[in-house]
Amino acid sequence: MQRRQFIKSTAAAGILTWSGSTVHSGEQTMQEKTIMPRRVLGRTGEKLSQLGFGGILVMDVEQKRADNMVARAFDHGINYYDVAPTYGNAELQLGPALEPYRKQSFLACKTGQRDKKGALEELHASLKHMRTDYFDLYQLHHITTEEDVERAFAPDGAMETFIQAKKDGKVRYLGFSAHSEKAALMAMQRYDFDTILFPINFVCWFEGNFGPRVLKEAKKTDKGILALKGLAFRQLHEDETQPYPKCWYMPIPEKEDRMAEIAFRFTYEQGITAAIPPGSPVFWDRAFQIAANLKPVTDNELQELKEYASGKTPCFNGYENLF
Repeated sequence: MQRRQFIKSTAAAGILTWSGSTVHSGEQTMQEKTIMPRRVLGRTGEKLSQLGFGGILVMDVEQKRADNMVARAFDHGINYYDVAPTYGNAELQLGPALEPYRKQSFLACKTGQRDKKGALEELHASLKHMRTDYFDLYQLHHITTEEDVERAFAPDGAMETFIQAKKDGKVRYLGFSAHSEKAALMAMQRYDFDTILFPINFVCWFEGNFGPRVLKEAKKTDKGILALKGLAFRQLHEDETQPYPKCWYMPIPEKEDRMAEIAFRFTYEQGITAAIPPGSPVFWDRAFQIAANLKPVTDNELQELKEYASGKTPCFNGYENLF
């Protein structure tokens, strides 16, 4: 199942939600006194929490619970929030929940529109939904093909909206999210973006050769690097049922805590500022505890991680004809 189809198909599905100080029965709770450390976002100088709050977490959640989820995250030092119009009703839920903390937060949004008019309309709608007059970061969402990049940079393309919005103060920084090395490299050749949001995952890295080239290019101009899929494990099999709501891939299973910790630490060691964990709330506390207590990956752990990745089908593959 493709990612876009998956998000649409789960829009009405039941999900696990936080309640009070816990996520749901059977999960650990965040240590009450643990505050998430922060890292500098490349050349922007902004300091972001090492763990980001993905807006998909509050998709289809009752507003009171969404409010509690955001308040709880903010109280534990989370100041980086990311959302997109494609995440069902996430903007409508996250907007009111984040409103009390907006001035102290770094808010990122995206658009999947590739034309100037469509991007402008979506930007205005997102600003309204999020109850704010500006975004800290606005991103081209999910650029995947050469055509995506060409359309965004063509006359009357989305990038015209992006550049004008920055001049007008509606956005502070510009970036993109990509699930293709080729698209990411093309975009960086066309424009000196402030940030990239990209899958940095151990299976993709070791089994798909996916990630190293993009990070190398981004670091040349000190772009802020934001990571996706740090806790992803592999693609779903054709006849496999997804056990985790809001994930179109198979995350590292809950019982594999040790490997999840090493894998997530590996992601952070690639020079990223912050990572966004899987959209299913069941993984939030796992990601929080790892990100709040980072330590270097040892040589033995790295070898163990390579063996764990061996033979798995990566969510993304870098073995493509780049240029």
